[in-house]
Amino acid sequence: MTNWFETLVWPGGGTIGMLIWLLSVVVLALAIQFFVTIRRATILPDVVRQQIQSMFDNKQYREVIEMTAAEPSMLSSVVHAALTEAAHGYTAMEQAMEDAADDRTARFLRRIEWLNLLGNVAPMLGLLGTVWGMILMFMDIKRLGRIPPAGDLAYAIGIALVTTFLGLMVAIPALSVFSVLRTRIDALAGETIMTSEELISTFRPGPKAEK
Repeated sequence: MTNWFETLVWPGGGTIGMLIWLLSVVVLALAIQFFVTIRRATILPDVVRQQIQSMFDNKQYREVIEMTAAEPSMLSSVVHAALTEAAHGYTAMEQAMEDAADDRTARFLRRIEWLNLLGNVAPMLGLLGTVWGMILMFMDIKRLGRIPPAGDLAYAIGIALVTTFLGLMVAIPALSVFSVLRTRIDALAGETIMTSEELISTFRPGPKAEK
């Protein structure tokens, strides 16, 4: 029966393998955190949109400013930025709204960049383990003056192969989650801008504003 702990953890991957396992825990924790925080319910909550729309319908503009200043969602941040520029005209409101959306989007992208970093570091650590394992194997050959039995080289061979495997096992999920989250951020940011434009359309000059 194969002992998976000895094959994949110790001594299979050695110290470098343990480091890659540690990175896998960090990647998992970050992925869970980002999937919880970067979603529609926190970026573009329907309840907040309905509250803002209701306040606009009742011309409670000061209440909207106060509420969006305290509420942490991206939608509130974008609407609040637009309302603070209301005195300078609708064009200034649109510009402020786009700037706020770009700022929040950049913050989200900087946060998930850790997944991209770990996804690129993990296979490099795996390659480092592979090179180190090969060095150990050739050192054993040089020390003995001949090619030793495979069992005597098991530790070096294990490091050489297992670390590459572990590095890829960390990198593939990390980069996949990074790509999914980046796409989600871009989509929700665009939808937030569209929703915000609909909400502040009452300030747009023209027949619609005079109705």
